[in-house]
Amino acid sequence: MMDWTDRYCRSFHRHLSSRALLYTEMVTTGAIIHGDREKLLGFSDAEHPVALQLGGSEPKDLAVSARVGADYGYDEINLNVGCPSDRVQSGRFGACLMAEPQLVADCVAAMKAAVDVPVTVKCRIGVDDQEPEEALNAMADAVVAAGVDALWVHARKAWLKGLSPKENRDIPPLDYPLVYRLKERLPDLFIGINGGIGTLDEAETHLEHVDGVMMGRAAYQSPWLLGVVDRRLYGEAVEDADPVAVVEAMIPVIEAHIAAGGRLRHYVRHMLGLFHGRPGARAWRRILTVGSVEEGAGLEVLRDALAAVTQAPMREAAE
Repeated sequence: MMDWTDRYCRSFHRHLSSRALLYTEMVTTGAIIHGDREKLLGFSDAEHPVALQLGGSEPKDLAVSARVGADYGYDEINLNVGCPSDRVQSGRFGACLMAEPQLVADCVAAMKAAVDVPVTVKCRIGVDDQEPEEALNAMADAVVAAGVDALWVHARKAWLKGLSPKENRDIPPLDYPLVYRLKERLPDLFIGINGGIGTLDEAETHLEHVDGVMMGRAAYQSPWLLGVVDRRLYGEAVEDADPVAVVEAMIPVIEAHIAAGGRLRHYVRHMLGLFHGRPGARAWRRILTVGSVEEGAGLEVLRDALAAVTQAPMREAAE
């Protein structure tokens, strides 16, 4: 979710669901150790529960980075063993670590020794010519021995040679039953599933077999999905989030951000899909996309876009 789940995105998503666990973009250990930590890791208390996702393969550096993340207040520290990008491979982290389960276990052990919050791993079912069941079982057994608190599995291989990162999200076939079998073999380990899950109906089906469901692109592109998960998946006795009310609740948040020198687009670029499939959705996207990049763009752009949505049914009835 690089360039997607930044602090502005997470703030918006939290207005849709109070329960869903939100994840940061992947942050490398080098960036945390040598970079601007507040810029990389700063977040609002309103975002909880939120997990910090780390990229790295040096146990000592991951331990330091995990400790920094815990000190910032993150609720979980997650090690990425699934990203297939060239940049990640060149740094010896991400999906290429599927070939080194013992190194991943050493990383998990070092992180567990450094923090009190849960340490989790997100992985693939294998890379390149690995046999998926063998690769996934080897990874799971290694990290369980190291004390991992949860394993999130993207149920696709990653082909590091021959496919782009984008192609790796769609072309390798999904193998959900493999993840189900892993849960049967390791009943005491929290196992979550990821990859190609587009609806809450699908999520409910997966939850009959595993402990959690991770939704990336679907939740980002149609964020209104998050507005019903508290009731539907967490069993809360609450009303589903009203998208119009969510926008109105975001206005003071965005207003404070602009007053502090921020840009409107920092927030609204993550909100484009909020009214997906509803009357006025196209106008909402167009007004925000065009207006938010103008110099000095302010809340009037957001209000105009919201008006286009709230007035759409009346216009259509008049037509």
